[in-house]
Amino acid sequence: MAKPYDPKDRFFQKAKEQGFRARSAFKIEEILRRQKLLGKGGSVLDLGAAPGGFLQVLAEVVGPKGAAVGVDIVEIRALGKPWVRTAVLDLLAPDALDRIRELHPGRFDLVTSDMAPKTIGVKVTDEARSLELSRMALDVAGETLKLGGSFVVKVFMGGDFPIFQKEVRARFGKVDVVRPEATRERSFEVFVVGRLFRE
Repeated sequence: MAKPYDPKDRFFQKAKEQGFRARSAFKIEEILRRQKLLGKGGSVLDLGAAPGGFLQVLAEVVGPKGAAVGVDIVEIRALGKPWVRTAVLDLLAPDALDRIRELHPGRFDLVTSDMAPKTIGVKVTDEARSLELSRMALDVAGETLKLGGSFVVKVFMGGDFPIFQKEVRARFGKVDVVRPEATRERSFEVFVVGRLFRE
């Protein structure tokens, strides 16, 4: 028998204890540890950054000599670190890329996305909406990554997932699919990790 859904499981409690804004912090922490995608002095763009769980970890990894930029359609509470810049930003807006470049004029070593649609419980619809956001993130990564850079994006697995994987493979030399330990047991989310950006 499946375990009942527990919104306050051990990762929720652990995030609270360690001062993380969301359990997602442990997901990006694990991905970075395993894949070695970012280091001190690096630059990272986090899409769909609110409430800031990913951003807390990313900012710590790049440190004061690096740059961490977080954008979302809702406000992200300040992290209190001068090398972290955030903005309320709709990625569909025609000036979205210009506004990202105002926050950080150079290209990024890593682009991450934890964006997810508001789910309605209809699996096919939720998967399709998730893929839309993932493709949007891939497009932004294509415009903002350095050659050889990396990309991490959350996706709900479904029928069209292999097509999205192919789209990522067309732009990156190495592509992995990972499911971090902190992912909820019943969730059908995974992270696609692209390395060695070549466009």
